[in-house]
Amino acid sequence: MNFNNFALSNELKRAIEELGYTEATEIQEQAIPAILEGKDILGLSATGSGKTAAYGLPALESIDISMDAKYPQVLILSPTRELAMQVTDELRKFSKYKERTHIVPVYGGQPINRQVALIRSGCQIVVGTPGRIMDLLDRRILKFTALKTVILDEADEMLNMGFRDDVEKILSDAPQPRQTLLFSATMPKAIIEITRKFQNDPVNVKIKSTQMAAVNIEQSFFEVAKGHKKDALSLLLQYYQPKLSLVFCNTKKMTDEVAANLKECGYAVEALHGDMKQEQRAQVMNRFKNRAFKILVATDVAARGIDVNDIEIVFNYDLPEDFEYYIHRIGRTARGGKEGKSFTLIENAKQYSFLQKIASYTNSTITKRIMPTVVGIKNQIADEFLAKIRTFAQAQDCTKCAPQLNTLREGGMSDSDIAAVLLQMFLNEKLLKKGTIDVPVAAIRKANSVESEKSGRGNDKRGERKQNEKAQKKFENVPMEIITISIGRKDKVAPKHILGAIAGESGLPGSIMGSIDIQNNLTTVEVPEQFKTRIIKALNQKTIKDKKVTVK
Repeated sequence: MNFNNFALSNELKRAIEELGYTEATEIQEQAIPAILEGKDILGLSATGSGKTAAYGLPALESIDISMDAKYPQVLILSPTRELAMQVTDELRKFSKYKERTHIVPVYGGQPINRQVALIRSGCQIVVGTPGRIMDLLDRRILKFTALKTVILDEADEMLNMGFRDDVEKILSDAPQPRQTLLFSATMPKAIIEITRKFQNDPVNVKIKSTQMAAVNIEQSFFEVAKGHKKDALSLLLQYYQPKLSLVFCNTKKMTDEVAANLKECGYAVEALHGDMKQEQRAQVMNRFKNRAFKILVATDVAARGIDVNDIEIVFNYDLPEDFEYYIHRIGRTARGGKEGKSFTLIENAKQYSFLQKIASYTNSTITKRIMPTVVGIKNQIADEFLAKIRTFAQAQDCTKCAPQLNTLREGGMSDSDIAAVLLQMFLNEKLLKKGTIDVPVAAIRKANSVESEKSGRGNDKRGERKQNEKAQKKFENVPMEIITISIGRKDKVAPKHILGAIAGESGLPGSIMGSIDIQNNLTTVEVPEQFKTRIIKALNQKTIKDKKVTVK
């Protein structure tokens, strides 16, 4: 849908056109009309899907500038300072031609007096973190007298960060009737509880994760021996030489360790995580946006507010703990229609299995790549340098410099010797950071899943057990693929039900299957690649636990 088809004012449409927006994303197409009609929204959508415009444009459209600006009409709650600033920036761009429309961001880490002055001077929209909003409410600076819309952006992260009590208190204090819009990347139980308690018959807007994974991101993984991930990261940075890159770690401690190691190797790098003061985090982000350094190492929560163009590679130093986090991470590259890369480092079969599940969940291909070597990097640098020499030689007259080499020639060096020395000096100086070594590859094998042992796959009958052990050994190292079955935890299914159905319908022994991951609405199973089609055909439209299933 084109933005001109929405019931938006000419002022907003003019700003949208100047920003280069033409066609709406799926979440915008579904959410904007419903919000303009005054309905509550429960939106399931990840970062990068365009949800700020999805709720921001209707929010701006709802503003009545004839009302007293001392009382805000819209409140937007954000989990982090960075996201609050990003949302404010976007809304200000959209409201460029809407006169007397003011948006004020409020968050910790900045003197509260300045924020108090901005609110008292008048605004229609307040964007803030729950803690600072609560502070302003307690001081009676922020008043809900005219409030008609409350928006929760990245609600799951607010709850993960411990803001649930603050969020519920703010929603309880907000007047009724009002419009409540909730957007979240995941839908845990706590989000459902808030929805039931504070929303009025919300319209569900769900954007499938497969639609959020950008098609112009080249996704790859590297098998790395345990204990060598830091060396692997250094090699990859040298080989691909990204102008800007983002490295994700799961913990604050690992973020600091990886950043410190890269600094020792000579890289321009900084860390970003939740233990840093907000002022520090803002400084780091501004420096990264201004290209003061090339590599940012961050945790998932701290990186939620990152909106930087031209990030060429996203590195998953640690595998994300959730499928949706993977989507959030890789979505930091390939912005604005550009191409990007995501590289994931894995050390064992368990991580490989989890990565396969991510690929299945996101409907994407994550390709195995071979780790570059020190020799390969040297050759690449040399080739690039020699190409520059050829180009320079064609454009410049270098014969005047030849006599200056006579001293070296008189000392017994040939022209080829001189060239070789100069090239080696360049290689030593140009790259190959401190401590660079080749990285051994992990010996990743498909292990029989722990889940399968719990499921009772084994049989006490001696002959049958031997047969299973023989089959298991035969298929221990074969390539595995993921199948997805439309039955899950909510259907009270267990691994034994899944394996029983596969074995019963396909005639294959359960012992050759890999890991089983039972999620709320679906189940993924690792199966030998050569039998994937056979299993899907045999099991599709059959019944498991009294439910007809689809398999893909």
